[in-house]
Amino acid sequence: MDAAVRAPGLSAPGGASASGALRRTPVVLACLGLLLTLLSFVSAAPPAGAADDDAPPELPPAGSPWFGPGLTWTEDSAADYASRLGRTPSLYTQRVNYPLGDDDRTYLRQFVEQAATQGAVAVVSLEPVMPLVDLTDAHAADLADELVELHDELDTYFLVRFAPEMNGTWYGWGQQPRSYVEAFRTVADAVHDATPHAAMVWSPVYGAGYPYGAAYGDVDPDRLAEVAELDTDGSGRLDEGDDPYGPYWPGPEAVDWVGLTLYHFGPDRGRIDNDLDPTEGGETGDVETSEGFELDRVPAEDAYRDRLEEQFNYVGDGERTPFYERFAEEFELPMLVETGALWIPDDAGDPELDIKQTWWRQVFEAEADYPLVRGYSWLEQRRPEAEADDRTVDWRATRTDELTAALRPDLLDSDTRLGPVTRVLDQEAGNEATAQGRLPDADDIGAEMGWIVFCVAVLAVLFALAGPAGRWLPSWRYPDEDDPRDKRLDLFRGWIILAVVITHIEVASPYSYITLNAIGAITGAEMFVLLSGIVLGMIYLPTVRKLGEWPTAVTMWRRARKQYVVALVVVMLVYLLGLVPFIDATVITTFTDRGTGEDGEVLKGQVYDLYANAPRLFDYPPPWYAVRQFLLLEMGPWVFNIMGLFVVLSLLLPVLMFLVKRGLWWLLLAISWGLYIWNAFDEVHPLPSQFEAVFPLLTWQIAFTHGLVLGVYRRQITRALLTRAGKIGCAVFVFGYAGSLVWLWLAHTYGYSASPFPEGAYGWLYDNAYTRVFLQPGRLLDLALMIIVAYAVLTTMWKPIDKVIGWFWTPLGSSSLYVFIVHVFFVLAVGNIPGLDRGSIWQGTLVHTAVLALIWLMVRKRFLFSVIPR
Repeated sequence: MDAAVRAPGLSAPGGASASGALRRTPVVLACLGLLLTLLSFVSAAPPAGAADDDAPPELPPAGSPWFGPGLTWTEDSAADYASRLGRTPSLYTQRVNYPLGDDDRTYLRQFVEQAATQGAVAVVSLEPVMPLVDLTDAHAADLADELVELHDELDTYFLVRFAPEMNGTWYGWGQQPRSYVEAFRTVADAVHDATPHAAMVWSPVYGAGYPYGAAYGDVDPDRLAEVAELDTDGSGRLDEGDDPYGPYWPGPEAVDWVGLTLYHFGPDRGRIDNDLDPTEGGETGDVETSEGFELDRVPAEDAYRDRLEEQFNYVGDGERTPFYERFAEEFELPMLVETGALWIPDDAGDPELDIKQTWWRQVFEAEADYPLVRGYSWLEQRRPEAEADDRTVDWRATRTDELTAALRPDLLDSDTRLGPVTRVLDQEAGNEATAQGRLPDADDIGAEMGWIVFCVAVLAVLFALAGPAGRWLPSWRYPDEDDPRDKRLDLFRGWIILAVVITHIEVASPYSYITLNAIGAITGAEMFVLLSGIVLGMIYLPTVRKLGEWPTAVTMWRRARKQYVVALVVVMLVYLLGLVPFIDATVITTFTDRGTGEDGEVLKGQVYDLYANAPRLFDYPPPWYAVRQFLLLEMGPWVFNIMGLFVVLSLLLPVLMFLVKRGLWWLLLAISWGLYIWNAFDEVHPLPSQFEAVFPLLTWQIAFTHGLVLGVYRRQITRALLTRAGKIGCAVFVFGYAGSLVWLWLAHTYGYSASPFPEGAYGWLYDNAYTRVFLQPGRLLDLALMIIVAYAVLTTMWKPIDKVIGWFWTPLGSSSLYVFIVHVFFVLAVGNIPGLDRGSIWQGTLVHTAVLALIWLMVRKRFLFSVIPR
């Protein structure tokens, strides 16, 4: 493979034939099998789970209810709804079968995952699929355990509506007050005992038309009703004079919220007679009930308010205590209203916009007068309705752009609360969470700085030894200064890629102790980016002389395309592997907060899904937001996220080199520093890609651009540094920098003045100069220090270093892109070792040693080199 088409800073030896790779495949596979077999016998106790001691979210202020839709989740999604509305709602509603079966758990989890991407409350309407009397304590406990697990993973708050509209006749659980109350209390006891993050909602339907009947969709006209409890007025029959709510009330100890279903169907057409004998198990007889509604009509003035006051469509002039006053005010409980306005798409009635907008405006305008209404669930569905003779009715308020354009300003003008209630766990939040290591505890800052000072001091000592070694041991020098293939870079890259592999395989071992503390303190991914720039700078102009400037640019763009395609393949392959039975890909497809991000210990243990919308890619047709997230590398394994940065930098390479080739390297660096400083004060993310959260493009480009200039002018720079003035300048920088940090450390440790530095300078430095993710100025100084020292040491002491570690490090460095790609799957494999104790030193050492040995063997055997870029 020509050097010009290799990955940035990740060159490799010549290719191997496919047949050769296949011949070596059994050897490598056997080694992989041996690793997994040996480690599968390792056992350890599972880690203890963290206690759930976080508080539930506060209720919205009085008169500012939450708002959100009840979607048809097989056809719609939270992301699509928020995109249509232009705002994220504060709740979503889903109907779930109860007791939970395997499919129901899946649907519930998918619903909660979508709600969590917007920090929305999850309103779960439990619909019994068996007789109420057959529901057990075990069913309730199983539900409660599921809610606890979902909250722990996704930080979701639940409103649990058990068997809503239980006073109606259109559900199998309807009009069974004794059985219903008992079943509700059973679920409430289990939920209350399990978690403070789920509230029980008792939610009947508006009582006008009670006890309903055929016009309302009676599913069981011959039911054996619990009539004795239902005949509340003692009239001897069940009719509209009976209480539509009281018999079903589970009691304030079981209920956290009250709810009411208030739909606008239209004016009532009239009444017919149909009664029930007030005897347990009585038969259907003659009682006055509704004949149905006049559909597709604009709501009358105050139609919504009349419902809240129990004044709409009741028979007779008797006084009725409003549901709101009777249950919300009496027991000081928040209230959830499920609502919507009916429209039939047949052009026979009033205009859709007039019907729906009149209704929602009445709902919003009543907020101040009913401050205990703390939530609206708008029915955002198309479905057949019995009240409409089973015609399909469209309840949706965002069905058309016209409706949405009318709803949005009305929502914003009201006091309704939109936006997240709990933590937003969307793709962006997950990506941002992977930016760990930013803010150590105050007690740890001294230790972090101590490692930095120690490493800088060690590098200064090595630099000091390089001079005598070069003068007195000339046989140790690097022999191939004129070789365009610089093995020093390969060895150096091998050291960096080893650190990456060890760090990402998160087990305790001496290797990880060194990489996390010593190497991580002084350098890391930024060196990987810098070296990529150096190598590309070295090969670009020779390629231009060979091919011409435009063909070289096209070649580089093709290389960037190949990197991009590889990135997409890895992202998708990891997701597909996670679907395979017995493979748990969550070790890399989710990210668990270490408590070292921007929010510190507050979010420690929080799990983020880095593939939140990946399942939607397999919908037909797949929604654009999911396709966009895939194509822009917004999703993917966290151990692979820097690949997106390399793809973007590779795309920009011909533009950057256009300036360098014309001697405008100074302009390139000036622009680079301008972008770096701008992003330091006003964090800007040009792309939504996953890497932007951890490796911000406008910040991290500075390492790449400086690498390009160093690579292009390496010979001139080397000659300048080897002059007397250059050597003095390097020595002043290395010893001055190291001496300053050591002086500050001594003053901090032993409590004396660090003059001439200001008091508190040592503690200030970590937050303001050495934070890893932000690539602050101290980290840039470390980059310069590492390059100078590495060049000096590897040039003057090459032969002993190469003899001791070159055999291992150099092959890995020469194929570092290959190593980086395959290490993703080793991280996945280690995450699936049964019983692995990640805190065990000996287990971790065995894992790291085996993985590094296998990767080295794969490189030496050129395993799948014809398939995987190098």
